[in-house]
Order: sequence, then structure tokens, then C-alpha cells
Amino acid sequence: MDNSGQYLISTVSKRSGVKSDLVRAWERRYQAVTPTRTEGGHRIYTDIDIARLKLLNQATNSGHSISQIAHLSLDELKSLLKKEADSSSFIIEKPAPLNGSRLHIAEDYVQKCYASVLAFDAHALESHFENAIVELGTEVFIEKLLNPLLTLIGERWRIGELRPVHEHMASAIVRSLTYILRNNTPFSPNAPKMIVTTPLNQLHELGALLAGIIAELKGWKVTYLGANLPAEEIAAAVRFTGATAVTISISYKSDDLVITKELRRLRKLIGHDVALIVGGREAQSYEAVLNQIGVLKIKNYDHFREILEELTHKSRFDLIQNS
Repeated sequence: MDNSGQYLISTVSKRSGVKSDLVRAWERRYQAVTPTRTEGGHRIYTDIDIARLKLLNQATNSGHSISQIAHLSLDELKSLLKKEADSSSFIIEKPAPLNGSRLHIAEDYVQKCYASVLAFDAHALESHFENAIVELGTEVFIEKLLNPLLTLIGERWRIGELRPVHEHMASAIVRSLTYILRNNTPFSPNAPKMIVTTPLNQLHELGALLAGIIAELKGWKVTYLGANLPAEEIAAAVRFTGATAVTISISYKSDDLVITKELRRLRKLIGHDVALIVGGREAQSYEAVLNQIGVLKIKNYDHFREILEELTHKSRFDLIQNS
């Protein structure tokens, strides 16, 4: 193995098993690899870089923090993995199933991340997030770290321990990391399509953003529209994309009349052939109208996955019937 090979990041990602965006993040923050550049500015990697990324990927999937191992040499990484192989008879190459240990890791990250928010230390918060995504995997990161953290931030903001700017800082960092969280796997040509957004006057978009990521991980082709859209624009997006479902998040109780009107208007515009899925911290405040217009109400992330699974089966059945 030497440094003679020259590969673009797309090839490196396929051969190492590390997403392109995560390769860039590890390079930028931890100098895990140090590619050269072409005259046009494209990163060029070597066989040794690919080997390092493979080993780092195995080690982080085994529970090691990238910040603690990024500086290790190839021999040191191999030795680290060999010790684990000797003690467990195999090397874990995929995230382990959720267990007490990973729950403890997630809970520990919640406290570390909240301390960074309280200290208004954006750099530390971003670093904790990047490490946690690698250690926990996307879905556990969202459910067991990010969701409790955002709930905690909201609670502490309401009692005056945090200012609105603390929440905005945390939200901005989460948005900046969606390139790691989102599914980079090519979609099936027959993948069901979904629109994800928040209705008019709903400015808090993180709930919708995370719902969109979970839907992508379940094989849906998601068009994410951001926050604060009137019913007419959401319905237009459904027509443009041919979406079979719309997911909206209601995380703030505002003008009841506006939200109620928008929900009714949206259902009328998209019709009953398009599934309307509603979740968020304050969705229950509008339960009466949600029941009247016939929506699928998200109870929790597991329930959301069940809804997606049922809709996927229905979409496949409809496709077969129409073929």
C-alpha cells in the first residue's frame, strides 16, 4: 500500500464505507485524512487514506469517539481493533443494537451538549454532535439525544435559564449537520414521495426536519420545504412532485384560528388520496380539527415509522394495481 493512488471523494466514500460529507467533516475537524487538491480544487485521496477511513469507520462503529482516535496511525488503529477482536472474537462493523450501554452514551451526550448550549459554546456543541452521530447512528442520535436535548432546552428556556438565542444557536448547528444525517443512498425509482414542512405561522422547523430525515431512512423520497408555508404552497408542492403524503410539524401554539383554517384548507386542496401526517409538541392542541379532517397523528418516532411502513405497503399495492 502506498500514496501513488489518486481518488476522488466519491470513490473514497464507496471503498471506505464512509459518507462523503462525513469524510469532509472528519478531515475538517479532526484532520483524520489530509488530501491534496487538484488545480480545480477537488480533493484527491490515496490508498492509505482509504485504509485509514476504513479502520476509523470500524472503530467508531465499535463505540470509539472519532475525536480520540483520528490522530492514530494505521498500525495503532489495527492494534486497537485487534485487541477488541481478541476479546470479543469479532470486530463490530455496524452499530450495535440499542442497549443499556448506548442509552448511557446518549444520556451522557445530552448532558455534555446541554452544558455547551448553556455556555454558548457553538464549537463544542458541534463537536459533540458530530461524535455522537458516529457513535450512536442517525436514528438513535435523533431519538435518544437530539429529541431529549431539544425538549430540555425548551423547558429551560421557559423557566428563564436560557435565552431564545441559545435555542437559535443549537437549532442552527443541527441544520448545519443535516448533510451527515440525511440518507445519501440512491432512491428506488418507485420510492414513495413525501412533502415535509410546517404550516403558516409555525416558525420552529426542527421537528419537521427530523421527521423528513427519518422518512428518508425508511426509503421515502422527501422534499423538505422548511417552515411557515401557507396551505396553497404546500398543495402546489404536492402537485409538482406527485407526493402521496404530506408531513407537517406543529411545535408552537399560536393563533388557533389561523392554524385551524390552514389545516382545513390543506386537506381540501390535497384531497383525501394524499395522506396528511401531523406531529409536533403542540399537535394535540389542535386534536379536534385533526380528527375532523382525517389525519394520521404521530405519537412518537416508532409510531411514525409504523405509519411510514403502512403507507409504503399501500403505495406498492397501488402501483401493482395500476400497472
